[in-house]
Amino acid sequence: MCLAIPSKVVEVYEDGTALVDTMGVKRRVSLELMPESVSVGDYVLVHVGFAIQKLDEKEALESLALFEEIIEHMEGELDEG
Repeated sequence: MCLAIPSKVVEVYEDGTALVDTMGVKRRVSLELMPESVSVGDYVLVHVGFAIQKLDEKEALESLALFEEIIEHMEGELDEG
């Protein structure tokens, strides 16, 4: 199974990488696998350090909301256990 997390592009560099914000954590990722160009403000799916697909903002925000819900649920279970 593959898990890719929606991330917002913060900066794009000439070396084929970009700085992305993933749920408040910024990191640099490769754009080598992207089939289309990426601009600041775009949302991309990131898997193991590679941006692999562009998402529209609505879809990205919906996915991020689901990730937040899962995290909250898991944290609740840890608090109970």
